[in-house]
Amino acid sequence: MPRRADAAVAGRPGVVIAFTNARVIDPASGRDALGSVVVRDRVIESIDGAIPADARVIDCGERIVAPGLIDAGVFAADAPACLAGGITRVVLMPDRSPPLDDPALIEFAQRIGKPHVWVHPLAAGTQGLAGVELAEIGLCQEAGAVGVATGRGAIADAGVMLRLLQYASGFDLVVVTHAENAALTVGAVATAGEFATRLGLPAAPAFAEAIAVARDLRLAAATGARLHIRQVTTAESIDLVRAAKAAGTRVTCGVTPGHFLLGEQSVSGYRSFARLSPPLRHDDDRRAVLAGIADGTIDVVASGHDPRTQEDKRLPFADAAPGMVGAETLLALAGTLVRDHDMSWPALLATMTSAPAALFGLPGGRLEAGAPADLIVFDPGAPWRIDAQTMAAAAGNTPFDGLPMQGRVTMTVKGGEIAWTL
Repeated sequence: MPRRADAAVAGRPGVVIAFTNARVIDPASGRDALGSVVVRDRVIESIDGAIPADARVIDCGERIVAPGLIDAGVFAADAPACLAGGITRVVLMPDRSPPLDDPALIEFAQRIGKPHVWVHPLAAGTQGLAGVELAEIGLCQEAGAVGVATGRGAIADAGVMLRLLQYASGFDLVVVTHAENAALTVGAVATAGEFATRLGLPAAPAFAEAIAVARDLRLAAATGARLHIRQVTTAESIDLVRAAKAAGTRVTCGVTPGHFLLGEQSVSGYRSFARLSPPLRHDDDRRAVLAGIADGTIDVVASGHDPRTQEDKRLPFADAAPGMVGAETLLALAGTLVRDHDMSWPALLATMTSAPAALFGLPGGRLEAGAPADLIVFDPGAPWRIDAQTMAAAAGNTPFDGLPMQGRVTMTVKGGEIAWTL
């Protein structure tokens, strides 16, 4: 069973840890070579330098040593799940009770994960996430917000969205959006098509996402604002983002493993654990997501970690809450892109380290002297099976329950401390 390391010992001031015989991958520079990493007093002291005589030496057996993962867009700062998944920083969505629309709430949110995980909150773009009145974005930024977000839903009023982008642009804050046209998706739980019809599920057309993406891209181009679409899940949306990037629009986008590994067939038997937001798509859309990751159109792979209780999920499909846990399984599931789709480990890890670090202006995401000592040891060949009953997460709502996996985090180091070991 996974266990948390004795941080009182591992993190004593002056303790030096040397990770030797490691496959050191730094996505920021593209480095991928055998070597060593020395950590001292919360920072990386050296890469391939001399091993200090007083160092605690950890032979990694040629396992991967990489920066700690940065999970962009979680709905809960679930420290046990994050550490088990190699995540040392999370970008927290504002969908809390109450929503993160006030500087005091932003300050409080940053303390949620201490001392185990760094939490970087996103401020609600509108008061109460109601999509009407703008929140105090500047004050929230001063309090520590690393961006602003529309939350689980989009802002329906284009005028409000325009003002949000204009306002955020003045602070150079990225605006994180949910891409669905609410007028088309209200009450829908599936993607329109033959499969949803056979199951009798209320459904919305896949182009409801592209309509929202197209609107926000046009507004971002007009304002010069930085736009991040948290999830793009359809071929049409990805084409729109690809074209906007080529035209110079300041846009990035992300996706979760559920939308490149699963399709609409995964809801067979009305499996409520496969009810996600956006809903699972047709297979041609899933393949388009894979292509978007491969060519760099999709910048960030994130877990979308959203623990739901049994009461939320053990309901008729249409009544169940959308969402899945994913922090603990993020890297293992994303690793299928390396094994099955010829993506390199540095390129994949960049989507979970250096890319979100650059997007939100965060420390970390790189392995170099002077960088924060947040790193993971990962065994890409380790076999295991996802078990919802034994996960470290606060809940077990994963559609991947029982899936055999290859590749597992064996150690997580946060702030120079061995925070978790397998």
